[in-house]
Amino acid sequence: MSELVTGEAVALELRPARLPSRTLAILLDVAVAVVVYVAVMVVLVLSTASLDEAAQIAVSIAAFLLVLVGGPIAVETLSHGRSLGKMAVGLRVVRDDGGPIRFRHALVRGAVGVVEILLTLGVVAVIASLVSARGRRIGDVFAGTLVVRERVPAAQTGFVPPPPPWLVGRFSGLDLSSVPDDLWLAIRQYLTRMRQLDPQVGWAMAARLATDLADRTGTPVPHGVVPAAYLAAVVQERQAREARRAFGNGTSATAPAGGVPVAYGPYASPVSPAVYPAPAPAADVVPVPAADSPAPSAPLPAPHGTAGGSTVPGDAPSDSSGTTPPDRPSSGFAPPA
Repeated sequence: MSELVTGEAVALELRPARLPSRTLAILLDVAVAVVVYVAVMVVLVLSTASLDEAAQIAVSIAAFLLVLVGGPIAVETLSHGRSLGKMAVGLRVVRDDGGPIRFRHALVRGAVGVVEILLTLGVVAVIASLVSARGRRIGDVFAGTLVVRERVPAAQTGFVPPPPPWLVGRFSGLDLSSVPDDLWLAIRQYLTRMRQLDPQVGWAMAARLATDLADRTGTPVPHGVVPAAYLAAVVQERQAREARRAFGNGTSATAPAGGVPVAYGPYASPVSPAVYPAPAPAADVVPVPAADSPAPSAPLPAPHGTAGGSTVPGDAPSDSSGTTPPDRPSSGFAPPA
């Protein structure tokens, strides 16, 4: 890639065309020009047979200049740097600052091209392109132009992983007006490439970006939240606000409360596999114990109709004393026998 700076101090990354593609484009242009020149000369010979020898030579020189020199100049001027050969290969002639060429640029390139391409059979142009760091021939140097590739493979857009479900909508009251665009870009680039980074390096980058984002918003990172998950949640909140602003107001999605660990998906800590505590559940929601959690110390109630007692749906299980344990609130469901 070649970085060009425009007159407005904007850096452009352009990919200069190399010798093989430029050679193929020039051969196609020369082939088309020669075919047109031969056809024009046949017509001129038939139409000027009655003229003397000097007039025929003058007409031949004029046809040479118009077809082999003026033709490419006119085509590049009208097409803004795309001749027939360059269109086929996917090249374009641009100015040094990345802008489209004008007639004077095409005129200088065409005039010098007569010497370095037609009269020397392209030897001078090949040597100049090999010596130049950006593959420019002498005509490009004098005209202040550059041949670049237009057909550059499009880079795949990185996928921003979603945040953990229990963080969705948690930062709806965060002030994001002071966060600059370059910080948003850095956060998005990190989230799209964090799977490709070394775990330790990625963790340090996420912590630094989370600190910068917290300084801009004026709200510290919540305790126990993984930095990468915090960044993903804030980015999703920003996208949700932009969507509501563009398509109208709507209710933001909220995640159900519960014991969802922070170490979720790609946001796991590279240092320790410990699970960070999730937000405290609501008063009317009881967290369901995991499958590998130890069995409760209190005995399970006996099935309906047995000597140990009966269980009525909606009632809390009782221990041997007949009282409901304070740490076992009613869930409304009877455990299986």
